[in-house]
Amino acid sequence: MKKIEVTTSASIFDNISQLSSDDQLLMEKAVEARKKAYAPYSKFSVGCALLLDNGKIILGNNQESAAYPSGMCAERVAIWKAGSEFPNMVVKKIAITAASSQTEVNKPVGPCGACRQTLSEYEINQKEPIEILFMGEVGQIIKTESLLSLLPFSFDSSYL
Repeated sequence: MKKIEVTTSASIFDNISQLSSDDQLLMEKAVEARKKAYAPYSKFSVGCALLLDNGKIILGNNQESAAYPSGMCAERVAIWKAGSEFPNMVVKKIAITAASSQTEVNKPVGPCGACRQTLSEYEINQKEPIEILFMGEVGQIIKTESLLSLLPFSFDSSYL
């Protein structure tokens, strides 16, 4: 047996004002998207903003359905929208924010496993890292230099 150690690094910001002006704008757009989420069942709204290499910002938010689990996460709504409108795009950054109408979300909320898988395929295919920033509705923000740092030992098309 051989044991390996997997590590990742991230930057933590105490609040949005500590971000660069570009990152602040992207997170503000994610907040804007979050406020338009359709989450009548979970009461947990998520917004996502993607920055493409052409300067466009694509927004997405979670969309729920009474026929659980037929809804969709904000991150996949945004990445698939970007992929359909800009098929040769390169995603530079992703900002994610979450809030609840039942309690204050005061710690960073990263993407779920299904979203990590989907986003990782875009990063692998474009052969460039995607920076990811995520927060709750208030408080700290986590930033990583690559989506793949959130998904070690990822599954990709090379296995197929």
